[in-house]
Amino acid sequence: MKACDAKSCDSCPSKEKMTREDLIRCKLARIKNKLIVMSGKGGVGKSSVATYLALALAGKGHRVGLMDIDLHGPSIPKMLGLQGVLDITPDKQIIPHNYRPNLKVVSIESMLEDTDSAVIWRGPLKHGVIQQFLADCKWDDLDFLIVDCPPGTGDEPLSIAHLIPDASAIIVTTPQEVALSDVRKSINFCRKVELKILGLVENMSGLFCPHCQEFIPIFRTGGGRKTAVKMNIPFLGALPFDPAVVEGGDAGRPVLEDDTDSPFKRAVMNFSEEILKKVGPLGQTLHEAGDKTVH
Repeated sequence: MKACDAKSCDSCPSKEKMTREDLIRCKLARIKNKLIVMSGKGGVGKSSVATYLALALAGKGHRVGLMDIDLHGPSIPKMLGLQGVLDITPDKQIIPHNYRPNLKVVSIESMLEDTDSAVIWRGPLKHGVIQQFLADCKWDDLDFLIVDCPPGTGDEPLSIAHLIPDASAIIVTTPQEVALSDVRKSINFCRKVELKILGLVENMSGLFCPHCQEFIPIFRTGGGRKTAVKMNIPFLGALPFDPAVVEGGDAGRPVLEDDTDSPFKRAVMNFSEEILKKVGPLGQTLHEAGDKTVH
């Protein structure tokens, strides 16, 4: 593989000769770390975890892409207050939303004129859209690509495991046994498709009373850590339930963006630090090192 002087894969002189698979490999080669956020069941706050992890990493100065492939229930644009349809370049490249200069966001919701439309697709169409998100989006150089998968072990996680073989999975659960039972299936899914597991994070791990700050284990607590130990995977942390996160998501104003302090914010920052430890030393971030793409 020789070095390419093009500033992006889209301007590479050999682009016309590339297959879709070649173009995806080219785009992914410019992304240092690919993280897939998964859950065994719905309702565990998986999209919130993906969004706040992206915000925390971007807040530390890393270049981050957030790709929402929950095609039937996309929620990330709403949580970030992103509106409007994504722009397309003259050569048919999708321009992600820039939530901030170093945080790009792509979601199926941002490609629909009517955001209330139901997406009724079978597996091949879903696979094609995910390919498009990878091959035809102007991601350019990233330190992290965070992929928000729908719950379960269906078409979308299978497509991502196939298209991004060097990705690592972050599995989200809540403390209840019904969620932990499903998350064990997600762990076994990752092992079966040979997808590296970065670790498990327990979301909604109790509530700190906003008045007295007493900790209330509303869904019990500690089940995520016990499951991680039992299944022999790393435990990445516990995020408490915070009503302000729900309110901020509905209003499109993530709580991580204001100046107040809270147990949830501290837990998110600790969680992001665990992620940075697990992926190893990044050295220079890509935007510091300059364009050194290889094709």
